[in-house]
This record gives sequence, structure tokens and C-alpha cells, in this order.
Amino acid sequence: MNLQRVFALIERDMRKFFRSPALMLSSLIFPLVQLVVLGYAFGGKIKGARVALVDEDHSVVSRKIREMFNGIEAGPQTFRIMEYTSLPQAVDDLRVGFVRGVVDIPPDFSRRFYHNDRPRLLFTEDNSDQFVSSSLLERVQEMTDTINAPAVTSRLERQVDLNVVEIYPYVEYIKYLLAGSTSMGIFITAMIGGGITYIDDKSRGLHEGYLLTPIRKTELVAGLIGAGTLKAFMSGMVLCIVGGLIAGIPRIWDPVRLVYLCVVVLAASVAMISLMFLVMVRVDDPLVPRAIFGVLNMLLFFPSGAVYPTEAFPGWLRWISVIDPFTYTVHALRNLTVKSTGIGGIYMDVLVLCGFSVLMVGGCIALFKRHL
Repeated sequence: MNLQRVFALIERDMRKFFRSPALMLSSLIFPLVQLVVLGYAFGGKIKGARVALVDEDHSVVSRKIREMFNGIEAGPQTFRIMEYTSLPQAVDDLRVGFVRGVVDIPPDFSRRFYHNDRPRLLFTEDNSDQFVSSSLLERVQEMTDTINAPAVTSRLERQVDLNVVEIYPYVEYIKYLLAGSTSMGIFITAMIGGGITYIDDKSRGLHEGYLLTPIRKTELVAGLIGAGTLKAFMSGMVLCIVGGLIAGIPRIWDPVRLVYLCVVVLAASVAMISLMFLVMVRVDDPLVPRAIFGVLNMLLFFPSGAVYPTEAFPGWLRWISVIDPFTYTVHALRNLTVKSTGIGGIYMDVLVLCGFSVLMVGGCIALFKRHL
């Protein structure tokens, strides 16, 4: 293989890429917009949900319960209390979406409370939104546990306590999503700057000039994949740093972390550009890559665990995630950005991406036509 020929192909492709600032910006802006919008739209803590409170007991005990609700409203601010005098009216407002839950204190609550006759609170939830309803139920359950706590603690404590230890501080969803958005940016650059550009050049007859030269098939494939890798690598690193600053990743400028990020982004860039080249190597119609872009995006991005953990997937979708290069890119980037791990958290993902790249490049060389 003549490296001078390969570098000449890479230089020609990079010059063309830098002359198209709109092409460069389009591969960066969409992943950043996705990171900001989805990062702040999903995964946040529920605050300010309207909950109807119907006090039919009007006793000292019910007033204490109302004080607990007011404490949650002032503290965690999970919900805002809306006072109702009629339970049917509160349920009607729940059905039409004016409130997200209804807590009813029955008329016999205090009597049953003082007689230890299993007093009950009624919580009616709008379970069409599982995330909101589970958050409200969790708060109401905490309040119920507080009411049930004994006034005098037993001297012989026999209950089992659960102490929860969190390895990491609270992780905002935007930090969780950063790895997926960076992977998306690498993929978009690989698709636009690699696959679509290759097909466009092919349709304009530029590749006929290559095929009439002494350039070998392996040199041509290596040059095209090399140019696409450089584009995807630059895009991925810019998204890692800019996205990390937006998401508030601590110590994003740490030199060791930057080196590890470069390794992961480079391995992911080679894997994705070689995959795009393999998909496009026998395609001649310039409309084909644009038609399959959305399908590839869906098949690669969502099963990777970028948005939702793979442990919740059905079996057939987990198999897709196993062969998806996005999965290993997201896992490695998340280990570096969220968990701040070292080489131990990324080496297996990098090896898988390198092995995937070898298979894809081998397929590209085998399928590439050296004749017109």
C-alpha cells in the first residue's frame, strides 16, 4: 500500500469538507440541540404537580396530614396542594387533567385512627403518565410511613434498616445523555461526510478519475475511510468538550481524560465510517443514503442505551444492541464523562469497536469495484 496516495486522497477530501462550513455545522448543531432539549426535557425531578386534597374529616389528625402536605409543597416541591370540598369534583378534575392526583381523607379517618382500626387514606392517581404518578405515589407513601411510625421507639430494635450508599452524586439526565448525543454527532458526520459525500462524488463522475489511475483498491478504500474518520473524530471531540461544558461535567479538561476520550472517539469514528462505507459501497443512486438515514439512525441510536437502559429491552432488542457499535461507544463515553473511570472502563469497548472496524473494512475491500 502506497501511503502517499492514501494521504493524497485524505487531503483532497478534507479540503472539500472545510470548504463547506454548512456541512460542518449541520453535523454539530443537531446533536447539541438534541442534548440540550432532551437533556432538560427528560429525567428531571417532578416539581409543582397539582394534587387535590379533600378533607372530609376536619379533625386534629387531618390537620396534621394537611401540614405534612404543606411541608412537602414547601420542601421538595413535588406537588402543589389544591383544596377541594367535594371528592367527585376532584376526581372529575383529575380525569380532565386539571390535577395529577387526588388525596381523600375520609370522614371516619380520625375515629379509626384513635381506635387503631386501620385508618385509610385514598389516593387516586392519573396512571396514564407512569413517571408522574410514581413520583407522587412515592411522596404520599413516605408521608404515610411517617404517620405509621410509633410515637415511642422500642428499646429493643428488631427492625431491619436499609442504608443506601450512592457511589456518585445526583446525575442530571443531560449528563446521562451526553454520551448518546456525542455518538449521534459521530454518526451524523459519518453519514453526511462519509456515505452521502461518497455517493455524490460517485454520481458526478469523480470516482471515474480515481479508477483510471494506478491507485489500488485498498488504497482507495483506506483513503476514503481515513478522510471520513478525521471528520467524525473532529466532530466527536468538539461535541464531547462543548457538550461537557453545557452539561456541567466536572474536570472535562483533565489531560488524562481527554486522552481517553480521544481513543474512544477515534475508535468509534473508524467503526461508524467503515459501517457507512460498507452500506454505500455498492450504491449508485444518491437518493438511497438519504432514504435510509432515518432507519439507520433508529436502528443504531435507540437500542444502544443512549436514552434508556438496555436492561429494560426485550430479548430481540438486546441482540440488536449487542452488535450495535453505538452501544459500546455510549458505554465507554458514559464511563469517562459520568463515572470518571480510567482505562479499565473503556478498554473492552475499544477492543470491540476495533474488531468491528476490521470486519467492516474487510467487507468494504471485498465489495469495492475497481472497474467502471
